[in-house]
Amino acid sequence: MPKRQKIHPMGDRVVVEREEVKTTKGGIYLPETAKEKPKVGTVVAVGPGRVDNKGKVHPVGVNVGDRVLFSSYGGTEYKVEEHELLILSEEDLLAVFSE
Repeated sequence: MPKRQKIHPMGDRVVVEREEVKTTKGGIYLPETAKEKPKVGTVVAVGPGRVDNKGKVHPVGVNVGDRVLFSSYGGTEYKVEEHELLILSEEDLLAVFSE
């Protein structure tokens, strides 16, 4: 059994796991090839933040566990074991959901 792999984003990047959407609002099941990928997910890792010209670190504005809305075309997809992750810059995050 392989050792569990951890991912640590660099700079102002965050790692998000997309939420699964299996049906439409009307309850119709969509096969994987026909559905649009969700733009909502949960933050699973956060980088240390952006470093400015003076060397000061500006922390990322989200925390692990936050549900976020992100840009459709932003980020890089990456698969760790059975989890499909998305590595995004903080600029690609559009909103944080509050409970």
